[in-house]
Amino acid sequence: MSDLNRIVLVGRLTADPMLKYTPAGTAVASFSLAVSKTYSQNGERKEQTSFFNCIAWAKLGETIAGYCKKGHRIGIEGQLQQRRWEDQDGNKKSTVEIVISGMQFLQGKQEGQQSEQSQPQQEPAMPDWEDDNPFSDEKIPF
Repeated sequence: MSDLNRIVLVGRLTADPMLKYTPAGTAVASFSLAVSKTYSQNGERKEQTSFFNCIAWAKLGETIAGYCKKGHRIGIEGQLQQRRWEDQDGNKKSTVEIVISGMQFLQGKQEGQQSEQSQPQQEPAMPDWEDDNPFSDEKIPF
């Protein structure tokens, strides 16, 4: 049986992503994602926020760095990865991060700009289905 290492999160970027390139020219974006949950304790509503370090490689990394900014809400899918190394003083270090394999924008570019400028959003007008409905009861085959 194979092991499973999958994670799906929805959260907000804590800062603009940092985009760097490896010596071979491969893009890598790194950022932190804040994920909050609310719960009740003794009748009081509380919120707990966790912060996750994320990295995205190649075109996905360039896309995230190009379109996502601090505060933007995104959904990510990926896997956990542990890295180990020694610092300059010989101390052993370790970190766990999320290596992203897919992402979803959860707010449009315009929505992010409006929230930064504190402008109210207008809801789109609902279509009038009675006038524009291309289907009628006579055209349904059952």
